[in-house]
Amino acid sequence: MRTVSFRQMKDGTKAEYLFLSQLEREYIGRLPDRILQALRSLDDGLAGYQVTRLEHSLQTASRAEADGADEEMIAGALVHDLGDSLAPENHSNYAAEIIRPYVRAEVTWVVEHHGLFQKVYYAHFLGEDPELRAAHRDHPYYESCVRFCERWDQAAFDPDYPTLSLEHFAPLVRRIFSRRAFDPAVIGRNT
Repeated sequence: MRTVSFRQMKDGTKAEYLFLSQLEREYIGRLPDRILQALRSLDDGLAGYQVTRLEHSLQTASRAEADGADEEMIAGALVHDLGDSLAPENHSNYAAEIIRPYVRAEVTWVVEHHGLFQKVYYAHFLGEDPELRAAHRDHPYYESCVRFCERWDQAAFDPDYPTLSLEHFAPLVRRIFSRRAFDPAVIGRNT
């Protein structure tokens, strides 16, 4: 079978769905390659900064690694801006949904909220409230997100910082995004 014969899902057969399931498993197995390609595509993005979005992402992850962060948080730092090109108004949510099945809840929460937390550095210049993050002050991951933004994300626009390459992070991407999705032993962990 090269393709299914049905034109409506309700008309599919068991054999067709088993066939599609196998193709989907193979496709999911190539997710790390697509993540790496999506990161490469950040090299051609938003202008005006002294570094590209790819360099910013690599530098954020490099800073996290240098600071002793664990692999999951480094992966979060690496992919935190993957949504910039397709979801510029909610890029944090987009990136969080990409990483959610493969990391603990803390990392997903930090990636999901980093855009809001970053506003503390610039929102006042645009007539916006820089303290929107205060609404989350009692959340258990609040300080983790503050740390992520202060130590890694907002600082990662320095063209002179010794930034590690995408090839350096490729094995980490392959390990994290090859995990079984939504594994309770991973996503349910606190640290």
